[in-house]
Order: sequence, then C-alpha cells, then structure tokens
Amino acid sequence: MIKRLNHFFKVVITIFLFFTISLGFPEILSAQESVISHPLNPLTEVEINAAVDILKQKKALSETAFFPIIALQEPDKKEVLNFTPGKQFQRQVFLVVYERELNKTFEGIINLTTNSLTSWQEKTGVQPAILPPDYELVREIVTSDIRWQKAMIKRGLKDFDQVQISCWSSGILTKEETKAGNRLCRALSYYRGKSWNYYARPIEGILVTVNLNKEEIASFVDNGVVPISQENWDYDIKSFSKVIPPPKPLKIVQSDGHTFQIQGNEITWQGWKFRYLMHPREGLVLYQASYNDGEKNRPVLYRASLSEMVVPYGDTNPNWSFRNAFDVGEYNIGLLANQMELGQEIPENGILLDAVFANGEGEAYTMPGVIGIYEQDNGVLWKHFDYSTQKNYVRRSRELVMKMTTAVDNYDYGINWIFHQDGTLEVQNELTGIVLAQGTAARKQENNNFGRLIAKNIFGVNHQHFFNYRLDLDVDGQSNSVMEMNVQSLPISDKNPLGNAITVEDTPLTKEKTAVRDLDIKHSREWMIASADKPNSLGVAPAYMLMPGGNTIMYAVEGANIREKAAFATHHLWVTKYKPGEMYAGGDYPNQTKMGEGLPKYIADNESLQNEDIVVWYTMGMTHVPRPEDWPVMPRHQVGLKLMPRGFFSRNPAINLGE
Repeated sequence: MIKRLNHFFKVVITIFLFFTISLGFPEILSAQESVISHPLNPLTEVEINAAVDILKQKKALSETAFFPIIALQEPDKKEVLNFTPGKQFQRQVFLVVYERELNKTFEGIINLTTNSLTSWQEKTGVQPAILPPDYELVREIVTSDIRWQKAMIKRGLKDFDQVQISCWSSGILTKEETKAGNRLCRALSYYRGKSWNYYARPIEGILVTVNLNKEEIASFVDNGVVPISQENWDYDIKSFSKVIPPPKPLKIVQSDGHTFQIQGNEITWQGWKFRYLMHPREGLVLYQASYNDGEKNRPVLYRASLSEMVVPYGDTNPNWSFRNAFDVGEYNIGLLANQMELGQEIPENGILLDAVFANGEGEAYTMPGVIGIYEQDNGVLWKHFDYSTQKNYVRRSRELVMKMTTAVDNYDYGINWIFHQDGTLEVQNELTGIVLAQGTAARKQENNNFGRLIAKNIFGVNHQHFFNYRLDLDVDGQSNSVMEMNVQSLPISDKNPLGNAITVEDTPLTKEKTAVRDLDIKHSREWMIASADKPNSLGVAPAYMLMPGGNTIMYAVEGANIREKAAFATHHLWVTKYKPGEMYAGGDYPNQTKMGEGLPKYIADNESLQNEDIVVWYTMGMTHVPRPEDWPVMPRHQVGLKLMPRGFFSRNPAINLGE
C-alpha cells in the first residue's frame, strides 16, 4: 500500500511538472533554485525520476540494465541564444542505458514536455563508462577465483577480506579482446592490512582481466612474488611522531557579504555573467559567459568544459602498459565529484552548492557541496606611482573562483574556473592525491629508467596527465575566425643594424586540418579567436587570446596505440566548426573504443573556419617523474590556461574599479 501511495504521489508531481513546463509557468525544481526559468537550468530529481519512469513505460528494460549517464539534453544553441524570460521551452533528458545481459548500449531522449520517448537507438560496438555495479561484480568474481586465491596464499595473504580490488578500464586491447566485443575490466589487487592507505601496498605481478558479461575471468597473469612494503604509509598526522604545529588561523571575512550574486544557476560578478551546471560526465560546465563593458553584455563563450583526460603510464611491463586511463569518458568524472568543506578545499568566505545526479539504477539523488564559489585576493591588479603628484595609484586584484574536486581512484583533481576583473577567464587544474605505486624488491634506487624509487619497495612509474578543454567561444557573436600569432626575430641587416628587432606575424587558420597546432616557445605562439564582422575602434577585430601555461608533449612514439586512441593529446590546439554532436575529444565512448575516435574524425571533412561558429579544443598536460616528496600523498601540482581579451575592450576595463 505504501509503495502504491509513493507511486501515486510521484505520478501527480510528474503531471504537475509536465504542465508547468509546457505552459512556461515557474515550478519547484532545482536544489539551487525554486523555478525552471531557463533552458539550461540543471535537471531536478523530479525530472530525472520522471524521465526514467517514462523510459521504462516505453521500453522493456531488464533487471540488470543500468544507467551510466542521465543528463540534460541541451537545447539547440540558437534556441538558447534567442531565449527571453517567460518564453516557452522544451525540457528533455538524455539517457545512456547499458543492458548487461545483452551486452548492448542504447541512447535515448525523453521529452518531459510531451511525456514521450523521442529518440531510441542502439550504439553498436561501444562500451559505456565503468560504474559502481562493475566494481561490485569484479570483486566478487576475482576473490572467488581459485587461481587468485592461491596467488594470495603464495604471498602469505590468507584473509582475502584484507585485499582491495581496484577496477580499471581495459585500456589497450589485444586483437582477440577487441574481436570478442565483451565488456572487460582489469582488476588490480592491494593489501590493506592494518593500514587504510592500501595504495602503498600493491600486490605486484598479478593482473586479472574480467569478462563482465559472462561474469568470469578472461585471463589471469601471475609474474611472481614481489615484496609488499611493510612500512606504515598512512598520511594522517596521528601516524607521525613529529608534527609541525599548524599556522595561526588566517580568517577570510567579507563582513558586507559577497560581491557575486546567484540567481538560479546564473552568476553575476564585476561585469561577468555566466551560467553553470554539473554534468555527470564532464563535471563543472560553464555556459553563456559574457562581460558587460558599461554599455552592453558582450558574449565571450557559449560553453566550456573539461572534455577528456588521459593518463598514460610509461612502463613496458604488460601489467602496466595497458594503463591509459580516460578519466572523463571511462569513469564519469562528474559523478566522482567530492563534497567539499568551507575552510578546506575552498576558503570560509565561500558558498557550497549542490548538484543533482542519477545512480546506476536510474534513481535521482542530490550531492551536497560539490561546487564551491568564492572570491579571493590575488595581490596587485594594477599600480602606478606618479612622481609629479607623489600619488600612488593602485587597485588590488579580486578574483571569482568556481571549483569542483574529484577523486578518480588514487588521484585527486581540482578544476577551477577563475574570473578576473580585467576580462580574463582562467582555467587552473590541480593534481594531488596518491601516486599510483608499483611494488618492487628494490630498497635503493636501481638502474630503472621507467621511473624513480620513491620509498623502500615502492616505485613511482613515469607517467603523464593530459586535459583537453572544449571551448565553444562566441567572441562578440557566433561569427568568428582564428588567428595564430608568432613572434619573430630578424637577422642583422640594413633594416635591423643592431639585431634587436622583434616582429609579430599573424597567420589565419582557415581550415580544420590547418588548425591542428602545437606550442612553440621559440615564437611565443598564441592563438586569437576574433569577431569576424565587428571591428573595434582601432579597425581590428575584437578578440580573445588563448594564452597557454605550462605544458608538455606526449612521449609515446609514433605508432604507439595510445597515440591513436588519445589523438587529442598529440597536439595542443585543434579548432572545429561548431556541430552539436561533437562534444568529446576522445570520442563518445572511449572505454574499449576504436582507434582514431573524437577529434581526428571531427576534422576529417576539413571544414572552413572563416566567419564561422567555431570551437577551440586545447590540450594541456604535465609529465610526472615521481619523487620521494610526492609520497605518501602528493603536494599539489598545477597546469592551466588563460583566455585574455585582445582588442575586445577599447581600454583596460580594470581602471573602472572604484578605490
């Protein structure tokens, strides 16, 4: 009876939702707001549950079906750009459904306004992201296998409950594995013992590949016993005899309140206006960022997000060479977001915001405090001391930061979008967490160039982290072009007698294949995305400049499988003509994917980039040769980029700031 009543109330709420959306009336929806007032408002629990109910009514799903993705089906871009408050709009939900028993993946679109399934198609030859149901199944399969049990006993480990099983995506597949088409997972084993930091105790030499469809071991490898570290590598201060006292409290107080305003999922601050959304795959996404120049709001970008990551490891050992994690597309980095705390991940003057997601069973839930927003001081914004008047003109720099953190197994990442008062938008990625350790018999550094010994019996393997950002820039509108800027020196000649000349050469990148580019420190290379039809007061196109920060190249050589699978990481810049279906640099389904998916396919038609709605894809990375100071927990590393105005404003907008 209670279940029937719950279902009755759910149906009533759903019907209310449909009518209010279709009539354009406000209604209670978001964890952050009370009305769905805009097409880009996040999905609510009510909407997610309604969409799943509709799908189950329209399609006979099995009991083992699960939902890797349930997200807002973003409206047509033109519809969003032409939207005005009070105007009617559709609400649609995008769902990925995996039928484990059939080994089939489906994509569906539910129209909540019309209570209908508007699209349903099977995606052949693909595997969706790894989800918690896979972890649970893998542990059960592995720990019950007699070969694995004997391997543990051989290593003196008789209590199997003390062994942690980590489920990795399959990475690079053999031809036989690819041909079979099964859903696979590589299982790694760690010994917990009395320590909670089990990453410090890898059970090296054992690799188990699990067939998740047949629920059986596909292959078992034991390359022999490797010593397990006996030291306590827990990193809680209780584990240490000598602890440095914490510094005295540093309180950040805004007694008059915040400068930013939040209305629904729209943020305004110091000339900036933008929307945000937490996507289950991409994490924190920005929309419709614009800057008010004192006369009007001028668009800068339509949508920006972390499109894909890849973390390739550089050890030739077969138990390691498959490890090339695509943390966005293979694990759904948004669903792995962490709840943050004021005074910890973000300062105490910040605000924590919630997000609504769906679990693998298709049930909606709210994750509290997974988005942080706060203002921070960043020193001097600009300054000049006037000798004639003896007056000091100075403005301090205030920044607005929007942040999420996520833990992907051993590594932790912070994703920061930073808005500056001079019109700059910055992306800053933070890397911390625990180095993926390799067990070794070595207790002193040996001649092993694949990494460095970071502790006794613990080896840090050389690896890289690459992040690709999809930046749908609309600089003063949707008609843009892209220009590459290179700084040149000139040879000594009659025109350059002292050899001091510095020139700048701008080269248009007119086609998609031409716009596959790399950094060049010798020429201070940068790229401009410029308005194609709106010259500024100086007669040049208003633009935003992509200014790279620290970066690296992919060290896997030509012919390496990972270069084909993660082609986006082989170049720093790609530019494509906007197409709504081209969202992910590594392809829609990087888990067990074919080679060459994503950006190589997007540019295959080599479309024009002149006076077009264009999308910039930028890859930034770092090469990590682990060091003892990275153990047992790694201090923060950072990589980033900036989008800076160039001719977008007639003068420095920061001089408008009051004293």
